[in-house]
This record gives sequence, C-alpha cells and structure tokens, in this order.
Amino acid sequence: MPPPNTSPNDVAAVDDIGLATPAFSPLYQQIKGLILQSLQAGDWKPGESIPSEMDLAARYRVSQGTVRKAIDELAADNLVVRRQGKGTFVATHAEQHVQYRFLKLIPDTGDSSAEGPAQRTIIECKRTRASAEVARPLALRSGDSVLQVRRILSFGGTPTILEDLWLPGHAFKGLTAEQMAQYHGATYAMFELEFGVRMVRAEEKLKAVLPDETQARLLQIPPQTPLLSVERVAYTYNDTPMELRRGLYRTDTHHYRNELN
Repeated sequence: MPPPNTSPNDVAAVDDIGLATPAFSPLYQQIKGLILQSLQAGDWKPGESIPSEMDLAARYRVSQGTVRKAIDELAADNLVVRRQGKGTFVATHAEQHVQYRFLKLIPDTGDSSAEGPAQRTIIECKRTRASAEVARPLALRSGDSVLQVRRILSFGGTPTILEDLWLPGHAFKGLTAEQMAQYHGATYAMFELEFGVRMVRAEEKLKAVLPDETQARLLQIPPQTPLLSVERVAYTYNDTPMELRRGLYRTDTHHYRNELN
C-alpha cells in the first residue's frame, strides 16, 4: 500500500530513477534523501531557492504531496526555509536569526544583545596529522590531514571560552588564522560561504572540569576555577562529520542554555 500523500505510481517512479525502495523507507523519506544529495552536491547553494514542489514532483516523477512532505521535514530540520509567496530556500548561517544558534552560552542577565558578538583571538592555526582520538569522530584515518585551531572568545573584553577545533584538511584548504580572525560574522557562516561546508546539526557532550595551567592562564582565571567542558561534533548534509570542537566555558557570569522539544 503506498504511503499517504503519494500516487499509486510513485514507488515505481522512484525505482525508475535508480533509488531502492525498501519496505521500511517511506517514499517521502526517499525523496528527502534525493534532495539532501542535491544539497550536499551544491546544486542549490545556501540562500538560493530550490525548485518548486511541482518541478520537483516532475523531476522525481512522484506526487506533489510526497514532495511537500519531504520538504516539510527538511524545514523542520532547519535545512530549508519556506517564505510565504516567494518559495523555499536553502537555509544559511548568514541569516541573522540563525547565525548563533549553535552558541548556547548566555549571560546571566539574559540579554545577549547587550554584550554583542564575541571578540575572537586566534592563538594557533596549523596543519597537522590527525591522532586516532581526533580521527575517529571525524570519520578520518589516523594520520590524515586536519586543520587545528585554538582560539579564545571574549565578551566585553573578558576571555570566556577557550576552544580547540579540528577540521578535515581536504574540506578547508587555504583556511588561515587571519581569515578566521578577520571574519566578522559567525564562523559557521564563513565555512559555508568560503568553503561550501554547511553545518546542519551537532552532537555535544558536557561535563564539569578543572583547567590545566595553560588553560587557566589563557582564560585569566585561578587554576581551581570549575569550567564547563563542551565537546561537539558538527555534521554537514547526510551526517558527514566536518568539525570536532572542544570548548572550555567560564560560567561565573554566563550559563549554558538549551531548548528541548
């Protein structure tokens, strides 16, 4: 029996274009997968409009209802944005309302706008070989090329976050410390605009830690100051890992806020 909002010929149509149709995969999920493949291939760049539901239905030879359901899920995942009367657009970190949706550190006053964007200080930016510990979450092999970045994020002149980032070398060729320091928007917007890598989701692990001597000096805190450790793996389309980030957060004037649905 065909899934809801599909025509009886939908399953055969998708088979015709070379996509397997396992019984456990609803047709709209298969169309979502095809659209994701196009996004990952760069057929439609961040900020650009994608074809209309009617055009996509004709391309994949399925019903318009099936395409609509696939796009509904992509919109719920913040991968595309619907704009009334204009169409559907590829979501982008360059848009003001999503620029800092991955930064969860909020001042205790609750007013993020008062302190403005973080001031970034790049301490180190170098090409190196991935250790096994770094390679594993990035789906690389030990010894593969990675870009390693250490930086401090300050708010109101106070060092607040110390971050270490590892990026796959093949995807970020040419990225320099100067480029990271001088870009005024969100880092993920720069990755997207300059390197075509859009982070669409992340997984994080949090725990309380004490800094070592170097970390305490960089954050300008006493060595016994408790910090929040946040380890993040960020993914682009189709769950491809593109960043390993380990951050140490001061929480004397800020707190980490998350929203659960």
